[in-house]
Amino acid sequence: MTGHVIVTDEDTTRVITMRRPEKKNAITQAMYAAMTRAIDTAQNNPAIRCIVLTGGSGVFTAGNDLDDFLKASQGLGTRPLNAVKFLHSLVHNVKPIIAAVDGVAIGIGATMVFHCDYVLASTTATFSTPFIHLGLVPEGASSLLVPRSTGYQRAFSMLVMGRPVSAEDAQIAGFVNMVVSPGHTEVEARKVARDICALPVEAVALSRKLLRPPADELVRRIDQESHLFGERMMSPESIAAFKAFFSRKKL
Repeated sequence: MTGHVIVTDEDTTRVITMRRPEKKNAITQAMYAAMTRAIDTAQNNPAIRCIVLTGGSGVFTAGNDLDDFLKASQGLGTRPLNAVKFLHSLVHNVKPIIAAVDGVAIGIGATMVFHCDYVLASTTATFSTPFIHLGLVPEGASSLLVPRSTGYQRAFSMLVMGRPVSAEDAQIAGFVNMVVSPGHTEVEARKVARDICALPVEAVALSRKLLRPPADELVRRIDQESHLFGERMMSPESIAAFKAFFSRKKL
């Protein structure tokens, strides 16, 4: 278990916390592996009835750690395996999962929210998917889930134009349930988790399954996006965009 991911079981809820504040919780391959284990090991554990995914106060996650991401991508022609495994775990997860988003949710930080069943955001939260600015395409089945959740035009603005979405607009769009004060997302998420855990377990599981797209459909879209994502990473557009990004980072 990486020190950048903290997993705690509180009563019948597993809380998975990304904790790398000096990097705005940018996700490394080791963090993906730790979060995958935390989700997977909850599946057959009857004591765990709900999962909370959070980044703590002030930030959810800035998305992939690009240095780590590019090193892990070398020669693969696709997304790094740990990232794909994490996405598959989100798809196959059968426990209700709550996102507590306080601050920025960028890239996969935004798209993973669409796999969650209930989303709380602070007034300072923003959701952005700037794949296009790196010459890339959407990932995490977001090309399927975002238009399904928000409608095509909002999805185009978010995924193709790369425009950020505020917490208030995300609630209007339908992918945030509740907007709360900064620093209160985890507290409110635990309250929601207690409400869910008090419901009949089998009825919740069956109802949740009826509401969600079939897992095989989501996996096919993730794999399709990952293939295109890998191709795009080797494109002149993307190579130039990454060079420009790292040049600005060094300034």
